[in-house]
Amino acid sequence: MPLDAVGRFLAALDPAHRDAVAGEPREEEDALAAAWEEELESDTDIDTLDELSPAAAESEAARRVMERRPQ
Repeated sequence: MPLDAVGRFLAALDPAHRDAVAGEPREEEDALAAAWEEELESDTDIDTLDELSPAAAESEAARRVMERRPQ
């Protein structure tokens, strides 16, 4: 399991988004991973989901970050 934030974020993404983000410059990957960590920390719905399934909570937070990402 990846230990850095970018690796954990990439692991939480669905395959299509993972490939797209993996092709971005490292600065963009870092920014997305930071937004993902903030989403995990600040959203109370994800906190509840995290108690039931940490992997599902991480995937949900990753999905939300990608939805907000400008195209």
